[in-house]
Amino acid sequence: MTPKEKADSIFQQMLKILWHTNAEAILCKECALITVDEILNTIEYSSQADELSKISYWQQVKKEIEKL
Repeated sequence: MTPKEKADSIFQQMLKILWHTNAEAILCKECALITVDEILNTIEYSSQADELSKISYWQQVKKEIEKL
C-alpha cells in the first residue's frame, strides 16, 4: 500500500468512527495524524535499513494525511 493509500485508509477509518459523533473532517484528520505519530514513536530509531524504511514510509503517510 502506498503512503497515499495508507493515509486515506487511516483517515477513512477515523471518519467512520467519528461520523457517529457528527465530528468534522478536520477532527478526523487530527486523529489520523495522532495515530501516525504514535506509530512513529513506537518504531525504534536505529541505523537498520528496515527500521529506516518504516520511518520513511510513515513520515510519507503523515505528509499525505496533512494534504487531505
